[in-house]
This record gives sequence, C-alpha cells and structure tokens, in this order.
Amino acid sequence: MFIEDDDHMEGFWIQTAIGAIRAIAFMCDILALPVYLVLQQPWKRRQLSKRVKAKAISQDDTQITYRTTEPPREVHVKMLQANIDTLEKMFNYVTKIHSTKRCLGTRQILSEEDELQPSGRVFKKYNMGEYKWKNFIEVEKLASAFGRGLRELGLQPGQNIVIFAETRAEWMIAAHGCFKQNIPIVTVYATLGDAGVAHCINETEVTTVITSHELLPKFKSLLESIPKVEKIIYMEDQLHKTDTTAFKNGIEITPFSQVIRNGMNSKYDGVSASPDDVAIIMYTSGSTGTPKGVLLSHKNCIATMKGFCDIVKIYPDDVLIGFLPLAHVFELLAESACLLTGVPIGYSTPLTLIDTSSKIMKGCKGDASVLKPTCMTTVPLILDRISKGINDKVNSGSALKKALFKFAYGYKTKWTARGYQTPLLDMIIFKKIARLMGGRVRIMMSGGAPLSPDTHEQIKTCLCVELIQGYGLTETTSGASVMDQYDMSYGRVGAPSTMCDIRLVNWEEGGYRVTNKPYPQGEIIVGGDSVSLGYYKLPGKTNEDFFEEDGKRWFKTGDIGEMHPDGVLKIIDRKKDLVKLQAGEYVSLGKVEAELKTCPIVENICVYGDPTKQFTVALVVPNQKHLADLANKQGIQDTTFENLCTSPVMEKAVVKELAEHARKCKLQKFEVPAAVTLCKEVWSPDMGLVTAAFKLKRKDIQEKYQHDINRMYAS
Repeated sequence: MFIEDDDHMEGFWIQTAIGAIRAIAFMCDILALPVYLVLQQPWKRRQLSKRVKAKAISQDDTQITYRTTEPPREVHVKMLQANIDTLEKMFNYVTKIHSTKRCLGTRQILSEEDELQPSGRVFKKYNMGEYKWKNFIEVEKLASAFGRGLRELGLQPGQNIVIFAETRAEWMIAAHGCFKQNIPIVTVYATLGDAGVAHCINETEVTTVITSHELLPKFKSLLESIPKVEKIIYMEDQLHKTDTTAFKNGIEITPFSQVIRNGMNSKYDGVSASPDDVAIIMYTSGSTGTPKGVLLSHKNCIATMKGFCDIVKIYPDDVLIGFLPLAHVFELLAESACLLTGVPIGYSTPLTLIDTSSKIMKGCKGDASVLKPTCMTTVPLILDRISKGINDKVNSGSALKKALFKFAYGYKTKWTARGYQTPLLDMIIFKKIARLMGGRVRIMMSGGAPLSPDTHEQIKTCLCVELIQGYGLTETTSGASVMDQYDMSYGRVGAPSTMCDIRLVNWEEGGYRVTNKPYPQGEIIVGGDSVSLGYYKLPGKTNEDFFEEDGKRWFKTGDIGEMHPDGVLKIIDRKKDLVKLQAGEYVSLGKVEAELKTCPIVENICVYGDPTKQFTVALVVPNQKHLADLANKQGIQDTTFENLCTSPVMEKAVVKELAEHARKCKLQKFEVPAAVTLCKEVWSPDMGLVTAAFKLKRKDIQEKYQHDINRMYAS
C-alpha cells in the first residue's frame, strides 16, 4: 500500500517538474522566437528541404527516368578543367594543391598491457599515444615507391594483385602505388571465410597478395588451396615482430617497408592507365552464393567522386575517421573523395574507436576522442547499435531523467521539423552524447543498407549531426543517389547524383508500376559513368544485369523504389526478398527485418516465409541483456543465456515483444512472425551466415536452421 502511494507521489512530482519545465520552455520560446527567427531564418531551410532536386526527363506507361536539377560544384568543375579522368591523375593533382597538408594519420600504440577485469579475468589492452601524420607529398612519394617496388618483384602492368587487409594507411598507399603502375587491385574483405578468400584469389589468377601482420598466419593453411600465389607482402605491426616461418616452400614473404625501400632505388617509370582500364576488381560480399568480382574502371571511380563532391560541403578544418572496410566500395570512394578535397583521414578500428572500446586501456582515450573528427562514414548496423545504446542508457536512469530526456527529445524534434536549431538544448543535454565521437562530428554518411527512419531521426537528434543516407551498389561504384544535406525527411535516400540517371521500370509480379498513385514505383535501374564494366569472368550474368542504351551503361539493381514529387528516391522493397504467402499476401522480408531490428530484444533477425503457409517465422539472435530482463518479467531467474534461448516460454515472450513492436512500426498482421527460434550464436561473416557487409545470406541461414524452421511451422 505504502509502495503504491510512494510510486504515485513520485509520479506526481515528476509530472509537476516536467509541467514547470514546459512552462519555462514556453516562456523562453516567446522571448527567444523573434531572435531565432531573424538569426536562423528557418523558412530558408524549409524551402531548401522542399525544393525539387530531380525531374523526369522521359516517361511512358512502363518506365520513367529522372535526372538531377543540381549543377556541378567547384571541385567537379575544376576536375573537368584539369582533365582528371584516372585515379593516378587525381592523386598527382591533389598532391600539388595540398602538398604539406596532413593526409593519412595512424595512431601510435605505445604498449600492450595486461588489465585485470572486475570478473577476475585478464585482458590485453593498448596504451595508445597520439596520431602520427604523413602529408600529401609524403604519401605520394610512398605510393610511387611502392608501385615501383612491385615492379622490382616482377609484377607487370595489367597483372592483378590482391589486397587482403584491414583498413589502415598502408592499404591506401598500396592501392595508389598500384594505380601508378596500372596494376588492377582485387579487394577481398578481411572477414571473408577461407573458401571465399581462396575463390577470389584463384579466379583472378594472382601471384602476389598484400596482407597484414594479423592476417598473415591465415595463409599457412590457405596456400595449399591457392597454388598460383608465389609472393606475399605483409604490412608490419607497430609492436610485434611478424613470424614468417613454417610457410610452404618457395613462397617469398616481404615486409611492406622493404617493398617501398626497393622502389625508392628503382629505375622503373610509372605506367599510366586509361579511363576505361580496370582499376579495381571488387568482390561483392555475395548474399546469394559465391562472391562476384565487379570490374570498376578509373572512369567509374572518378565519376562517383565527382558526385560525392557535388553533395557534401567541405570545410578547411574537416577530418574523417576511417574504420569501415576499405574493401567495401562505399568506404573506398568516401575516403577517395576526402583525398580529392584535402580532408585528412585518421585511421581507427572498431576495437579502439571510442573510450569504452574493448582494446582501450583504462585511463586511455579512444581514437575518436584523440582525433576529434568532423566527418565519418557508417552503416545502419552500427547506427542501430548506437541507437539501442542511447535507449539503454536513458532507460537505466531515474524516472525523472527519463521524463526529462523524453521532453527534450520531443521539444527538439518539434523545432527542427520547423527548420530551427536548438543550440541551448544541444549544449545542456545532447552535446554530452555527441562527445562519444570526440564532440566535433558534424556530418555522418550512412550506406550499405537501408536505415530505419526511427534510427535516422534519433541519431540526428541526439548526436547533433547531419546524417546523410545514400544509395548505391558495388555495380554502380557506390553513389547512385545521396541525400541532400538540407533534406529534413527521414527514410529516403536522396535524388540521383550529378553523375547518373535513375529509372523506375514496372515490375508487374510485385504490383509496382510507374502509374501507381500517389508515387511512381518500380525496379530501380541506374545509368551513367559510375556503372561498372560488368562481372569478372561472368559474361552471362553481365549480359543479364547490364545493358547499353544511347551510349550510356545501365544496371538493373533488383531493388524497388518510389520517387517522390521533389525527385527524391525511397527504397521500398527488393525483388529477391518478396514472398507470396498462401492467402495471396506479399511479404517483403527485408522490410520486415529492417523494422524488427529496431526492437531492443533483437540483435539480428532473419524472417522466413513459406509460400505454402499463411504466416512467416523468424530466426532471432537476441540481445543478451534484454533477454535476461524479459526472463525476469516472466519469473524465470538464475538461468544461462543458452537455456533461455531454448525455453518455449521465452520464445512466446519474444513473439509477443515483436508483435508489440511491429504494431508501433505499422506492420500488417500477416507480416509479423507467428513463431521464433532464439539463436545462441552471433552471426558473423566467418560462420558464413552473413556477408562481410553483414547482409543476411538467406540460403545459408535456411540450410543451417531448416530443422528449426520445420519445427516452427509444425507448431
């Protein structure tokens, strides 16, 4: 009785406090509004957001093609004037302009030390120093020397070479060294499984692999399955000596620095590529079957860089933090655009990114705190985790703190939707969250997968950043469309870039037509200079997915989009993800997963639909903390994560949680999984269940969990 009274009283005082804050905020609004109106001119922001960004240039009943209305910006125009059409010319050009400006930075690791954890276990942690920088002239010299060093090792122009390494300064130096000798680079994800790595190396017939200290041991077992490889170059570690013993006889292993030293004294000249020469064979992570090599020419890369520079405004003090895989087209092109515009890149890893990252020693700062970046690239998976982290932090606070945060969040979103900024509120509440990434990040670019509107809004609001979402594929050299920085909407991917057109084509089977109301819908086809030459050694697949029309190359994406009246694209479906249930309803598995992934209990999810059944089921990798909290609510205590995952009671409880979350997301009843299996293992690329870009490999997941799928449908 007393407890209920106490709770009632606490609720009363919280409501009173929030009511008082609302009243104060209202008075402040009345006093400050005229000043903000004059200083911020919100009507301009609203006009910029609503302006038409692309128009239809041709249409009939089966297709409609859109082109941007935006003109090329300064960097794009200067590239045209200087005839920059290859990556070698691009780097020579920027070296002359930015010469002694910081270019690539690597954080010093001073030592690796044992740290005792509260659990009594001991973990190895890094004691880290400052960033060490190389300027543009130094990087250009190292790249030139590395390219000549490769020639000294016997590599010829036009001969493929593999880069199989984590994101770091040497990766970029190696790539530009290859471009200077017209040696195409084959990019392979560092997280790809052995079979995938062997496939990429064997298919491209490389004799030389560039790897790192960390990944070199992998080749001891791998060399038997890659018989053509004769030479391995490894990027050295800052602390540890690399063990090069016990490798197969006849394999030549050379340190990265030695290749550069050999190149410094070399007599070889550079070999310039033509715009149509292959610069990169980039292996897509292969969500269906074996990875495919996408042929990207110098012209493709330069086109996307021009498009990026037309969208994102660059400031003199900008700094990018680079930590996503450079083997992914989005990160490679974003970093290349930074080099083009003179933005320094400081390298990081997910293990050292923030103060609480797993390899950062207590009392030592994470990379973001030291670098203080202004720009960063990211993917929805990371943003969803940050979003859940913010929610967990808020929910673990007192009732008053929760109510305060809810009020502040609602207040900010209301005013930003009207075109205003909220500097006082940001300073008092939201800047504390922004300090996680060093406190200076002003722009985040998200790519690789669709970003949920809720996550988009929360990150933008809480981290006080412009969060720009883009759309593109490896086959379109990343940027087919990029959000305008003034766009105030969520869940859309922007207008066509200045370098390509976007066409919607009827897909009758799914009911997506350009004549649909209120917006034209259809399969997205991308055409322009950024569209790839095709797939490596797959002429049939190339002819199926690519075509030429009026001197322009086009690619059929398989994604379904709708175009809004302001010329901005929204991704609404994917052809391969569509399942027709027994009652005739179509379910977009990808759309359902994107919505349910924002549910706190879900770490990862794969929805499965059997066309002979009336409902879908789901395989869920649960969040351990939230699963334990849910177990407590069910009266289940003192049990392990493994036991919770096999509990029928917990399965039913999770189904209920998903159904409640789905209702908030406005999913249809038939779209919501009627049964779940809780998976104990976290899906990772080395398990072969997700790609290196963490996209689901549906066929492999289905094969692994077929027994569970049968059980769910039987129940």
